Amino acid sequence: MSPTMTFDERYRAISSRDARFDGQFVTAVSSTGIYCRPSCPAKTPKEANVTFYPTSAAAHEAGFRACKRCLPEAAPGSPDWNLRGDVAGRAMRLIADGVVEREGVAGLANRLGYSSRHLTRLLATELGAGPLALARAHRAHTARLLLIGTDLPVADVAFSAGFASVRQFNETVREVFEMTPTELRARRRGLPNAPTGIDLVLPYREPFDPDGLFAWMGVRALAGVEEGGASSFARTLRLPHGAAWFRLRHEQGRLRLEAKLESLADLSTLVARARRLFDLDADPLAIDEALSRHPELALHVRENPGMRLPGTADPHELLIRAMVGQQISVAAARTHLTRLVDALGERVELAGEQRILFPTMEAIAERGAEILTGPAARIRAITGAAAALARGELQLTSGDDAQEQRAALLAMPGIGPWTADYVRMRVIGDPDVILTGDVALRTGAARAGIPSEARELAAWATRAAPWRSYVSMHLWRLAAGPAVASPAPHPGPTAPVDAPAAEARVD
Repeated sequence: MSPTMTFDERYRAISSRDARFDGQFVTAVSSTGIYCRPSCPAKTPKEANVTFYPTSAAAHEAGFRACKRCLPEAAPGSPDWNLRGDVAGRAMRLIADGVVEREGVAGLANRLGYSSRHLTRLLATELGAGPLALARAHRAHTARLLLIGTDLPVADVAFSAGFASVRQFNETVREVFEMTPTELRARRRGLPNAPTGIDLVLPYREPFDPDGLFAWMGVRALAGVEEGGASSFARTLRLPHGAAWFRLRHEQGRLRLEAKLESLADLSTLVARARRLFDLDADPLAIDEALSRHPELALHVRENPGMRLPGTADPHELLIRAMVGQQISVAAARTHLTRLVDALGERVELAGEQRILFPTMEAIAERGAEILTGPAARIRAITGAAAALARGELQLTSGDDAQEQRAALLAMPGIGPWTADYVRMRVIGDPDVILTGDVALRTGAARAGIPSEARELAAWATRAAPWRSYVSMHLWRLAAGPAVASPAPHPGPTAPVDAPAAEARVD
C-alpha cells in the first residue's frame, strides 16, 4: 500500500473498482468480516466500516477472511516490493522466494542483518504482520493457484505450496478462504491444464508488452540452457531442491507458465522467480503515466505501453554472463558462454528429456580458466567472482540492500560501475537505475532529444525518478530504431571499461 495514498484516495479507488490497485492493498470490511481486492464487484462498503491493509496477511491477522467473490490472493503482487528498498521490501522479496520455508525466520533475519525478534517487530509495524504470517499468506496464494490451475492431488498441492503437512494446509485454506481445498478447486472455471507437469496462468497488470520481453529474452537465449521465440521463452534452472525447466508463453491475452520440476517443493520459488523475470508485479499504468509527462519520452511510451524491466531467474548466473559479455559482440559472447555450458554444464533429465543447467559457480571457479579465452585479467576476474560466490564471500540475492550490493560488487576485480548498476537493476529489480556510461542508452537519449553526455543525462534523468530503469529500457529500444533494442553500448572510446561492446549483452 503506497504510503503516499490517503484514505480518501484509496476509498475512491474501491468505489470505482479500479483494478490498477489490485495487489497494492486490501480492503477489510468490519460489517462482513472479509477483505477484498480494490476491484471487487460487490457493493462498496460504508467508509465507517472500512480499514485498509497493505497485505492480505495483515488483514488475516486482524481477523478478516478473504472474499470468495474477488479472491484477493489471485491479484498480481504489490509493485511496492521492488520500489521499496527498505527492510520490508527486501523481506517480501525473500519471503516470495521461499526463504522462510527453507531457512525459517532466523534465516530470513540473518540475511537482512537483524535479530528474529527485531525483524518480526519491524514487519508487524510496517506491514501489519510478522514474517511467519506473511509467509503463510504466500503459501495460501500458491495453494490457491495450484488448486485452481492444476490437477495435482491435494497432498502434492500442500507440499508444493510449502506447507509442512496436509493438515496444516487444510486448516490454512479453510481459515483464509472459508472453503475447503475441494471447494476452492471447484471454482477453477474450466481452465485448461497440461497433461503432464504444471501449467499455470500468471496474473499481471495491463498494459503488457510481451513482444518486447520475448524479443529481449530471445536475443540472449543460450543454446542448451534457454530457448527464445516470438511468444515464448524457456530455460532450465537450478533450484534449492533440484533442477527445473519452465516455459513462459503468451497466448490469448494470458501469460502461462509450464513447468517440470525434480521436486514440487520448489514450485513456489519457481513461480516467484518467473514473475520477477518478467516484472509481472509492476504497475505499468503508473510508470507510463509518469514517463509520459516528459515530452522527450511521451510518444515512445505511447507507442510501447507496458514495457517491463527484465529480471533474472539466477543472480549468480547473471553476474557471470554480464562479465563474460563485456567488450565483445553478441555472437562472440554466445560462443564463449556456449563453450562454457557445453564443457561445465550439468546434464539432467526432466520428464524424459535431456536438458542442461548453467555451470555451478564451483565449476567455473575451478575450470573456467581452461574454457574461457580472452584477456587473462578478464578471465581471472570471472573465475574470481565465481569463487567468491561459491564460497559465500560475495552475496547476491533479490533481498540485498542496493547500496551494499553495489559496494560489494565494485570491490571485486574486473567489476566497474556499469556492471554493478546493471546487476542491481536486474537482480533486485531496482526501478530507479540509469546507466549513463552505456553508449547505446546515450544514443537513444540523443534520438529522444535528451542530453546524451553522461553528466547531463544523469541530471536530466533525476526528473524521472523513481522510474529511471524504465527510462533506460525505453532509451535502449530507441537506440535500436525499428528493431527491439539490445541493452548494449555501441563500440567507441567513451564506453566504460566494464561495459560490453556493440550488441554484447547476453545475460
